[in-house]
Amino acid sequence: VLLLLALAKTACPSPASVASRRAEALKKLLEVFGMEDPPAPPTHFKQPPQYMVDLFNTVANADGVTKNPDILEGNTVRSFLDKTHSEEMRFLFVLSSVAKNEKILTAELHLFRLWPRVTDGPKRHHFCQVSVYQVLEKDKPDTPGGKKLLAARLVSLQTSGWEVFAITPAVRDWTEDESSNQGLLVTVQGLGGSPLDPPPLQFASGRGHHESKKPMLVLFTDDGRRGASLPTASFPDLKPQAPDLPAEMPVPKMGRSRSTRSLDRLQPCQRHPLSVDFEEIGWSGWIISPRGYNAFHCKGSCPFPLGENMRPTNHATVQSIINALKLSEGVSSPCCVPDKLYSINLLYFDDDENVVLKQYDDMVAGSCGCH
Repeated sequence: VLLLLALAKTACPSPASVASRRAEALKKLLEVFGMEDPPAPPTHFKQPPQYMVDLFNTVANADGVTKNPDILEGNTVRSFLDKTHSEEMRFLFVLSSVAKNEKILTAELHLFRLWPRVTDGPKRHHFCQVSVYQVLEKDKPDTPGGKKLLAARLVSLQTSGWEVFAITPAVRDWTEDESSNQGLLVTVQGLGGSPLDPPPLQFASGRGHHESKKPMLVLFTDDGRRGASLPTASFPDLKPQAPDLPAEMPVPKMGRSRSTRSLDRLQPCQRHPLSVDFEEIGWSGWIISPRGYNAFHCKGSCPFPLGENMRPTNHATVQSIINALKLSEGVSSPCCVPDKLYSINLLYFDDDENVVLKQYDDMVAGSCGCH
């Protein structure tokens, strides 16, 4: 009876052990994505900035697989919305979610230019000068030493749309010393630097304008994480592919008397689907795109002789020969493994409800070979 009870416990794991194993597996998966804990989903429905959605669609296909690895500068893009919600052209972005190991590559201030005001009188301006300053003295930005010029250029008064200003030095200062972050100041002047009152040009603020037009800071960073040195390709074709079978190896017939496992061993090395569903895992609350992806996995035998379609390495060919001729004890046949890997991209909300685009290396098996 005791033996039967012991066997029953082995065959039927308790719900607690299943839950513990699932939690351990999810923790390992989070480590793959460079996180200790999953971010909390936004407290209310939140629309991600259109810029970030468009960037994701430019970099990745619908499954998140990278179209071209050279599009992004670094492997992380972070967006931050203005926290001042002021009508004045003062902006503050809280960067506490930027990790210490992230290298700041480029920082951009995105401002939405509203349609210009109609001015009275014969003098009509076609351009004005927009300047962006790093605030050094919060209460006295207009005093000498109170601000530092970051970017300045002429802006047309004939249209509306997004204006982007490079502000990388300021963000590097803020990430090195968080207390130095006193925000940004934007001024609008005439062509010769003359004051314009009221200014004919206005930018959408964090208050009173649509969510999609709010001032935004975009950071391009790199956290130094890199995958294995397997070859990658720019535009993967991830449609299911019929395996190339060696001419000298007939396809095994699906006999009813054979087990599935033995049939798998007879099948040549090839790529098979492996679906990763973020909703099933419980991560759909904070991941915006994709909803899941096909990681693929490699399975099958590497029989002697290895054909070119098996994509063998020279080492695998030698190992196959040694194994087939029994020239050395304990030498197994080569293994069916990925020989090309692709990166995927996640668009998600972090703990501060900022939208992040992150690229992860070696997440999809692009092809399989005998190694």
